[in-house]
Amino acid sequence: MLTTSPRRPIRELPDELISQIAAGEVVERPASVVRELVDNALDAGATQVTVRLLAGGVRLISVEDDGVGILPDELPIALKRHATSKISNLHDLESVGTMGFRGEALAAINSIADCAILSRATGQNNAFLLDGRTGELKPVARSTGTTVEVKELFFSTPARRKFLKTDATELAHCIESVRRHALARPDVGFAIWHEGKLVEQWRACQVATEGTGSTALAQRLSDVLGSDFADKSIAVDYRTGAGPGGSGGQTPIHVWGFAGIPDAARSRADQQFCYVNGRFVRDKVLTHAARSAYEDVLHGHRQPVYALYVAIDPARVDVNVHPTKIEVRFRDSREVHQAVRHAVENALAAPRAQAAGQQVPVAGADAGVAEFLEKNRPPALANWAQPAINFGASGGHRVSDIGALWSPSPTSPISPDTPVTGFAPQAAAAGSADRQDASELPPGDWPLGRAIAQLQGIYILAENRQGLVVVDMHAAHERIVYERLKNQLDAATQSQGGVTAMASQPLLIPATFAATPQEVATAEAHAATLHLLGLEITPFSPKTLAVRAVPSTLVQGDAVELARSVLAELGQHEASTVIQRAQNELLGTMACHGAVRANRRLTLDEMNALLRDMERTERSDQCNHGRPTWRQVTVKDLDTLFLRGR
Repeated sequence: MLTTSPRRPIRELPDELISQIAAGEVVERPASVVRELVDNALDAGATQVTVRLLAGGVRLISVEDDGVGILPDELPIALKRHATSKISNLHDLESVGTMGFRGEALAAINSIADCAILSRATGQNNAFLLDGRTGELKPVARSTGTTVEVKELFFSTPARRKFLKTDATELAHCIESVRRHALARPDVGFAIWHEGKLVEQWRACQVATEGTGSTALAQRLSDVLGSDFADKSIAVDYRTGAGPGGSGGQTPIHVWGFAGIPDAARSRADQQFCYVNGRFVRDKVLTHAARSAYEDVLHGHRQPVYALYVAIDPARVDVNVHPTKIEVRFRDSREVHQAVRHAVENALAAPRAQAAGQQVPVAGADAGVAEFLEKNRPPALANWAQPAINFGASGGHRVSDIGALWSPSPTSPISPDTPVTGFAPQAAAAGSADRQDASELPPGDWPLGRAIAQLQGIYILAENRQGLVVVDMHAAHERIVYERLKNQLDAATQSQGGVTAMASQPLLIPATFAATPQEVATAEAHAATLHLLGLEITPFSPKTLAVRAVPSTLVQGDAVELARSVLAELGQHEASTVIQRAQNELLGTMACHGAVRANRRLTLDEMNALLRDMERTERSDQCNHGRPTWRQVTVKDLDTLFLRGR
């Protein structure tokens, strides 16, 4: 038997309860308080921030800074709800340039803890202490700046306190919160004390220039994330839109920072830091853009490491999305996605063999190798030109397209017994006229060195200034072929004035599946994109979709699973990104079959030609499956193996 509850009158909530409800959104744990207080310290122009904690921040959180301070008559207002100096109107809210702006943090913290503010404003003779519980204001001694003390967190809401973890866990979260600030502000010093002991300290670095040229940023990343991150990362610096280095007509976006090389990838995504106008954020657009830049070079499900900073017009990004201010919304997410992706891709493209600032030869290992390649080129390739890959609707890729990447006749497939007569270095040299010719470099200056032997028909051994270079010849040539195929496809696409459709295979019996309303809408909205991918997905009924054609290379796969995954991708990300990924997967398969196989015996000239191709091919440090293509073994490493000098 149902009983009706008595009617309850509508009434206003008391201010204290309102603040405690708001605190549930703003303050999740001690680290939330640390984040808010450090935000305020940085907005005040602090150059040194000191965080003191007891019991992981539960018993005490004290954040001390040397900023501009707070005037005595403004101290009581600071603890009121929706009181802030950061914004005053809607225009300010839509173009926030400070870390804080809501005016909720101090009031929320004061409602669930014992809070006190000690501050001396610039130009004032005395500091003043405000007791958050009583409102008492009294003069005290302090240098210019502010100290906020928060004691006994959640004392007024004991149920919330039961959800906290151990002191060690809460301390780790507090350190992580300060660490995120430290990575964004190398010009500010940070120190963290726990139970009277210094647990972390990062000294301020002198900032000389903005972006990747700043040694301060590199030093701070090394201090915070470790020297291993600094040693295995590449500088990122990319601009788009109007302004310096931009191409007018677009909104200026500057992306800089450091991206870890594929070898530095980790099993967890615990070293991925994205900042928008100096604010640490978690945003799917940024993380997807960074991850997509690693698609061709990352092995398996490894997670890349990076610290990326995005500068954009504040009016084009909404930071008023979540009370924790850790989420943002871009006005043009596609523009930001492309900028971040291109920034990381460009940084990863340069072969790491050039990292030491060495010039890369263009025409082969030396004049003798170039002459050898020319003499041994078959007559059929006298006027050699690389054909475009056929992605027409009438058929898939041709074996001759793969074979054309080697010097044997372009009309016959490669057999294991066919002698390798070259790696077609002219193809990659076309756009590299500004690089120094190999004949001008002494052999010792070649980044990947001079080939000396072949090991087990699998590895090439080469000698350079650092010691021994070991190259996986199949993986290396696979990358070279893959990049060449991509360039051919891009050239064909540009010549035809659009995106070339992939070959498709109609299904004798269409595969139907129950679809969600979002999948049906995506299939109808992206019909043209699906055609470019070689897929034909049409409505079978209001709640059913039918897969009538799939890419010819995936005929044996699960058509329904393929359709669902592609529709899900199209529903979340830009269509061009999905097309490019699908095309790259097909080209990767072609490159794997077209690359030199194991147990193929190469001459020294052929090995050197491959090494020179690697030095000028983008992303040649990994094959298209993400495996490394070469490793450096230094003389010091060899000395250690043989205990020399001990």
